[in-house]
Amino acid sequence: MARVVRNSKFRHVFGQAIKKADCYDDIRITKSAWDSTFCSVNPKFLAIITESAGGGAFLVLPLDKVGRVGRNVPLVSGHKSAVLDIAWCPHNDNLIASSSEDCTVKIWQIPDGGITTTLTQPTVDLVAHQRRVGQVVWHPSALNVLLTSGSDMKIFIWNISKSTILSTIDCHSEVILSVAWNYNGSRIVTSCKDKMFRVINPRTGEVIQSGAGHQGGKPAKAIYLRDGRIFSTGFSRMAERQYAVWDENNLSAPLTMVELDSSNGILFPIYDEDTGIIFLCGKGDSAIRYFEYTPEAPYIHYLSTYLSSDPQRGIGFMPKRGLNIAACEIARFYKLLNSGLCEVISFTVPRKSELFQDDLYLDTAAEEHAITADEWINGVDADPKLIPIRDLYMGPKSPIFDISIEPKPDVVIEKPNPSPKSVKKDINVSNNGINHKVQ
Repeated sequence: MARVVRNSKFRHVFGQAIKKADCYDDIRITKSAWDSTFCSVNPKFLAIITESAGGGAFLVLPLDKVGRVGRNVPLVSGHKSAVLDIAWCPHNDNLIASSSEDCTVKIWQIPDGGITTTLTQPTVDLVAHQRRVGQVVWHPSALNVLLTSGSDMKIFIWNISKSTILSTIDCHSEVILSVAWNYNGSRIVTSCKDKMFRVINPRTGEVIQSGAGHQGGKPAKAIYLRDGRIFSTGFSRMAERQYAVWDENNLSAPLTMVELDSSNGILFPIYDEDTGIIFLCGKGDSAIRYFEYTPEAPYIHYLSTYLSSDPQRGIGFMPKRGLNIAACEIARFYKLLNSGLCEVISFTVPRKSELFQDDLYLDTAAEEHAITADEWINGVDADPKLIPIRDLYMGPKSPIFDISIEPKPDVVIEKPNPSPKSVKKDINVSNNGINHKVQ
């Protein structure tokens, strides 16, 4: 009997590393054993947690500053202990949050063009946790709302413009391993060292649902999918790596659970809400597996695997606004290697036509926020505002696209320099790689 091949427009997606000269090299990448990706990227900047003596620091580079970075580059260095997590604000490409073993969270304003001297004074200092803060996650649609998770088993949700706590979540009996918002920020899902998953109302701290997750002894991760289901990675009792899909309203049993392999690296699920593709990136793995999610069983469909010879220490994922639409690029990763190299990997869909491929690109999250922090805490929910990706496309003759940066409410005491009206990126894609030129 002939095999029936599942029809998918992403069946032929392939990944390709660009040439080393267009990557970022000679970086003192952190040696921390913390379960973090150590990297965050947006259409303007690349941020990487670095190894530093006498405190915690991270590196911020404009995307066009490729090549050898060196050891004398200015850093963002205001923490008293190691930095554990960093995250760019989805509503302001110049704003980044960092968390640390020093129990604090700091918000930093990065000027256009990057920093020229080491930055030690944060824009906002958030102090409430009693132990190290392992994760920072921005609200997907509400301006200035930031979630922080600490080893004190507490979650705080902040309005960073006022440095005030909007809500406190104190329902975990052991260390929280991961936290993620749902699509509109009305719920969060957590994984915990007690091997339980919890769906929580982030405004009240009420546990809406809870259930036993992966039963292995190593950390599990859980994220929300766009339709409200939950995707998780973890380990079985026999230490085999697994992934699973769950109904957020019934965590008593997974909708599906699949065993992958017996490797011991923690799997970080990275989800593209526009395409439904889930990338699995394991600490210490040299491969990136990717799957397509569909609402119908069996839910998760294997697409392919990107293989390389070097294991990854950390990973960053570029938002859709920063991709090369003219080259049918649907994803781009910034992979940290133990050698100090940050390797850029581009995932594209091969197409013969040079016209805009509207079947590949749904409207994507815009930089503009949908609601304010006050509206959110008072019960207003809103999906992220969307922008047509066609607006970022200038046609096959010239792969240059203008991204208008709209003025946004200021979250700092002193107003930063205004963003330029447009950022032009000339990204040349060839067999040799991607060249970034910011004009």
